[in-house]
Amino acid sequence: MTTRQHAIGDLLRRSAARSPAKTAIVYGEARWTYAELDRAANRMANALAARGVVKGDRFAVFSHNNDAFVVAYFALARLGAISVPINFMLGAEEVSYILGHAGATGLLVEQALLPVAERAVSDGVAVRGVIGHADGWEPVTDWMAYDDEAEPRVEIADDDPIQLMYTSGTESRPKGATLSSRGLIAQYTSCVIDGEMSAADVEVHALPLYHCAQLHCFLTPGLYLGATNVILPGADPAAILAAIEAEGATKLFCPPTVWIGLLRHPDFDRRDLSSLRKGYYGASIMPVEVLKEIAARLPGVRLFNFYGQTEMAPVATILGPDEQLTRLGSAGRPALNVETRIVDGDDEPVPPGVVGEIVHRSPHAMLGYWNDPDKTAEAFRGGWFHSGDLGVLDADGYLSIVDRKKDMIKSGGENVASREVEEAIYQHPAVAEAAVFGVPDPRWIEAVTAAVVLRAGAALTADELTAFLRTRLAAFKTPKTVAFVPSLPKNASGKVLKRELRDAF
Repeated sequence: MTTRQHAIGDLLRRSAARSPAKTAIVYGEARWTYAELDRAANRMANALAARGVVKGDRFAVFSHNNDAFVVAYFALARLGAISVPINFMLGAEEVSYILGHAGATGLLVEQALLPVAERAVSDGVAVRGVIGHADGWEPVTDWMAYDDEAEPRVEIADDDPIQLMYTSGTESRPKGATLSSRGLIAQYTSCVIDGEMSAADVEVHALPLYHCAQLHCFLTPGLYLGATNVILPGADPAAILAAIEAEGATKLFCPPTVWIGLLRHPDFDRRDLSSLRKGYYGASIMPVEVLKEIAARLPGVRLFNFYGQTEMAPVATILGPDEQLTRLGSAGRPALNVETRIVDGDDEPVPPGVVGEIVHRSPHAMLGYWNDPDKTAEAFRGGWFHSGDLGVLDADGYLSIVDRKKDMIKSGGENVASREVEEAIYQHPAVAEAAVFGVPDPRWIEAVTAAVVLRAGAALTADELTAFLRTRLAAFKTPKTVAFVPSLPKNASGKVLKRELRDAF
């Protein structure tokens, strides 16, 4: 390794040198110190190298959250291999597509997901490990107990690909965002500084580690700093609340849907949450009424909004805790290492107050889409990354998200932002969750449609909600159809799947 190397694998080694005996990871009954985690990453890296894994190989990880996922991430980084986390909710055909598109030569899979993995794997995936035991697959415990714990000596440049993060693919086949150590570490720096993170943090990580938000905004920055990280297998509200109390957690990230689930859970008022000092949300827009409720019920928590997307690794803008209620609904200002502006259809900047596409310039940004130079060129035209989101900047540089381009509803010749309608629906006290979307209509071209989940014990009719909204929205923005549903379809990172709602209606 060169004296100037600053790659992902180096971050854990430095934390282990500073705080070898400090708890790095808590997972179930397991508690890993920084020294133990560092040695395990080296052992797994050397075990994989002995099986033929080399720098540049793509190695997929198909698993729920666990400690082995974390060890594998750093082990692969130390080899210069490119980790490919895969959404554990995908079916065999979807997993097969990602393995084939990435050209994966190895796969680590959780035992519970083995039936899906075995249907998805082709003969080209030679190195196969399982978290557990299975015929024909090596147990990952053997890799983590390999007898060589010396750190691999691999030269890894700042801009070498280190991870492929596949986008959710809600509208089409997923694309592989290629991330580098330089981009990720620049992003960690923005998160740490603007997110007020420190080595004293004790954080609960409940959202999927295959997703960039939990892995790259919170877990890896926490390990970089030397914080304590409590990993849960999933985002169960009861388990999150219990972990905060049991571990004295000071820090928590959840998307809005999970924050809503916590607020509605009966344990919210029964658990001791007094240790919590910092809260974060992202992945989708937090309804203003929910922001107000969090402020009222967790008055000691400093709340941050992180806005971005996978291609930005992922943070682009941050709204700080002192601005949550003074700039309601804002996504904040560009993060430390980001420039953001709004452009028109010709990619020309527009003045404050004018809606356009949000674009960014930053070292956070991905290297490009894996094996897709045309989409990469389109996304980075003019030297700025085009987000696909519509937004507006005010005179002070604060960003407000209007909508995703694909979620803007064209109804009766007028543009309707689904977010604006959702915000109005959330003002009704009977509403727990809502999603607004357009469906084809012979008269309106697209009809504004709302799917609504009521709070437990609440009663509301479609006519009552429509009358409520007519006092807050223009007639063309008021939903033509209101449907009450038991729940909204979501992916594992908490985003509402509007495509499924459009299909269902």
